Amino acid sequence: MSDEAFHLTPLDVRRYDFGRALRGYDPARVGQFRDQVAEELERLSRINQDLDQKARSFHEQLRSFRERDKAMNEALVSAQQMRQETREQADREAQLVVREAQAEGDRIIDAARAEVRKLQIDIEALERSRHAYLAQMRMLVSRQLAELESVERPAMDFMAES
Repeated sequence: MSDEAFHLTPLDVRRYDFGRALRGYDPARVGQFRDQVAEELERLSRINQDLDQKARSFHEQLRSFRERDKAMNEALVSAQQMRQETREQADREAQLVVREAQAEGDRIIDAARAEVRKLQIDIEALERSRHAYLAQMRMLVSRQLAELESVERPAMDFMAES
Protein backbone atom coordinates (compact mmCIF):
# COMPACT_ATOMS: atom_id res chain seq x y z
CA MET A 1 0.00 0.00 0.00
CA SER A 2 1.25 3.48 -0.81
CA ASP A 3 0.90 6.46 1.52
CA GLU A 4 -1.65 8.06 -0.77
CA ALA A 5 -3.98 5.05 -0.75
CA PHE A 6 -3.98 4.36 2.95
CA HIS A 7 -4.92 7.06 5.48
CA LEU A 8 -5.54 5.79 8.96
CA THR A 9 -7.00 8.08 11.60
CA PRO A 10 -7.30 7.41 15.32
CA LEU A 11 -11.07 7.21 14.89
CA ASP A 12 -10.61 4.49 12.22
CA VAL A 13 -8.51 2.48 14.64
CA ARG A 14 -11.01 2.86 17.48
CA ARG A 15 -13.96 1.81 15.29
CA TYR A 16 -12.32 -1.07 13.44
CA ASP A 17 -13.96 -4.41 14.25
CA PHE A 18 -11.61 -7.37 14.01
CA GLY A 19 -14.44 -9.87 14.00
CA ARG A 20 -14.41 -13.05 15.97
CA ALA A 21 -13.03 -16.36 15.04
CA LEU A 22 -12.65 -19.57 16.85
CA ARG A 23 -9.47 -19.57 18.85
CA GLY A 24 -8.89 -15.93 17.81
CA TYR A 25 -7.14 -13.16 19.70
CA ASP A 26 -8.16 -12.06 23.17
CA PRO A 27 -10.71 -9.27 22.59
CA ALA A 28 -9.57 -7.33 25.70
CA ARG A 29 -5.94 -7.31 24.57
CA VAL A 30 -6.95 -6.39 21.02
CA GLY A 31 -9.04 -3.51 22.40
CA GLN A 32 -6.21 -2.38 24.63
CA PHE A 33 -3.75 -2.49 21.73
CA ARG A 34 -6.21 -0.68 19.48
CA ASP A 35 -6.53 2.09 22.11
CA GLN A 36 -2.75 2.36 22.36
CA VAL A 37 -2.41 2.57 18.60
CA ALA A 38 -5.16 5.20 18.44
CA GLU A 39 -3.50 7.27 21.17
CA GLU A 40 -0.15 7.03 19.40
CA LEU A 41 -1.77 8.08 16.12
CA GLU A 42 -3.37 11.05 17.90
CA ARG A 43 -0.02 12.02 19.40
CA LEU A 44 1.74 11.69 16.06
CA SER A 45 -1.05 13.63 14.37
CA ARG A 46 -0.62 16.48 16.89
CA ILE A 47 3.15 16.42 16.36
CA ASN A 48 2.64 16.45 12.60
CA GLN A 49 0.28 19.44 12.88
CA ASP A 50 2.78 21.25 15.11
CA LEU A 51 5.58 20.53 12.65
CA ASP A 52 3.44 21.71 9.73
CA GLN A 53 2.70 24.93 11.60
CA LYS A 54 6.39 25.40 12.41
CA ALA A 55 7.32 24.73 8.78
CA ARG A 56 4.84 27.39 7.61
CA SER A 57 6.25 29.77 10.18
CA PHE A 58 9.81 29.02 9.07
CA HIS A 59 8.89 29.58 5.44
CA GLU A 60 7.40 32.94 6.35
CA GLN A 61 10.51 33.83 8.36
CA LEU A 62 12.71 32.76 5.44
CA ARG A 63 10.75 35.01 3.08
CA SER A 64 11.08 37.87 5.55
CA PHE A 65 14.82 37.21 5.96
CA ARG A 66 15.31 37.19 2.19
CA GLU A 67 13.57 40.55 1.92
CA ARG A 68 15.74 41.92 4.72
CA ASP A 69 18.84 40.48 3.07
CA LYS A 70 18.00 42.25 -0.17
CA ALA A 71 17.40 45.54 1.64
CA MET A 72 20.64 45.12 3.58
CA ASN A 73 22.61 44.47 0.41
CA GLU A 74 21.21 47.63 -1.14
CA ALA A 75 22.06 49.57 2.00
CA LEU A 76 25.56 48.11 1.98
CA VAL A 77 26.18 49.30 -1.56
CA SER A 78 25.06 52.81 -0.58
CA ALA A 79 27.20 52.73 2.54
CA GLN A 80 30.27 51.70 0.57
CA GLN A 81 29.77 54.65 -1.76
CA MET A 82 29.68 57.07 1.16
CA ARG A 83 32.41 55.36 3.17
CA GLN A 84 35.42 57.22 1.78
CA GLU A 85 33.92 60.67 2.22
CA THR A 86 32.79 59.88 5.72
CA ARG A 87 36.15 58.40 6.65
CA GLU A 88 38.04 61.51 5.53
CA GLN A 89 35.67 63.80 7.36
CA ALA A 90 35.85 61.63 10.49
CA ASP A 91 39.66 61.70 10.38
CA ARG A 92 39.65 65.49 10.26
CA GLU A 93 37.16 65.72 13.10
CA ALA A 94 39.07 63.13 15.13
CA GLN A 95 42.29 65.12 14.84
CA LEU A 96 40.47 68.23 16.00
CA VAL A 97 38.89 66.40 18.93
CA VAL A 98 42.26 64.93 19.94
CA ARG A 99 43.89 68.37 19.93
CA GLU A 100 41.03 69.81 21.99
CA ALA A 101 41.15 66.86 24.39
CA GLN A 102 44.90 67.26 24.85
CA ALA A 103 44.46 70.96 25.61
CA GLU A 104 41.64 70.20 28.04
CA GLY A 105 43.69 67.42 29.64
CA ASP A 106 46.65 69.77 30.13
CA ARG A 107 44.33 72.35 31.69
CA ILE A 108 42.82 69.76 34.04
CA ILE A 109 46.27 68.48 35.03
CA ASP A 110 47.47 72.01 35.78
CA ALA A 111 44.36 72.70 37.85
CA ALA A 112 44.80 69.40 39.70
CA ARG A 113 48.45 70.18 40.46
CA ALA A 114 47.47 73.61 41.81
CA GLU A 115 44.78 71.99 43.94
CA VAL A 116 47.28 69.42 45.23
CA ARG A 117 49.69 72.22 46.20
CA LYS A 118 46.87 74.06 47.98
CA LEU A 119 45.79 70.91 49.79
CA GLN A 120 49.39 70.21 50.86
CA ILE A 121 49.62 73.71 52.31
CA ASP A 122 46.28 73.20 54.09
CA ILE A 123 47.46 69.84 55.46
CA GLU A 124 50.68 71.38 56.76
CA ALA A 125 48.66 74.15 58.45
CA LEU A 126 46.33 71.58 59.99
CA GLU A 127 49.31 69.57 61.24
CA ARG A 128 50.76 72.71 62.89
CA SER A 129 47.38 73.44 64.46
CA ARG A 130 47.11 69.85 65.66
CA HIS A 131 50.56 69.96 67.26
CA ALA A 132 49.74 73.28 68.94
CA TYR A 133 46.41 71.92 70.19
CA LEU A 134 48.07 68.77 71.55
CA ALA A 135 50.71 70.89 73.32
CA GLN A 136 47.97 73.03 74.91
CA MET A 137 46.06 69.92 75.94
CA ARG A 138 49.21 68.43 77.52
CA MET A 139 49.78 71.63 79.52
CA LEU A 140 46.13 71.72 80.60
CA VAL A 141 46.19 68.08 81.66
CA SER A 142 49.45 68.53 83.50
CA ARG A 143 48.06 71.59 85.36
CA GLN A 144 44.91 69.65 86.21
CA LEU A 145 47.01 66.74 87.44
CA ALA A 146 49.14 69.06 89.54
CA GLU A 147 46.01 70.58 91.08
CA LEU A 148 44.63 67.14 91.84
CA GLU A 149 47.89 66.11 93.47
CA SER A 150 47.94 69.26 95.57
CA VAL A 151 44.38 68.64 96.73
CA GLU A 152 45.04 64.98 97.51
CA ARG A 153 48.27 65.61 99.57
CA PRO A 154 46.67 67.52 102.44
CA ALA A 155 43.88 64.95 102.59
CA MET A 156 46.42 62.14 102.71
CA ASP A 157 48.45 63.94 105.39
CA PHE A 158 45.33 64.47 107.43
CA MET A 159 44.39 60.81 107.20
CA ALA A 160 47.91 59.78 108.14
CA GLU A 161 47.83 61.97 111.28
CA SER A 162 44.53 60.60 112.45
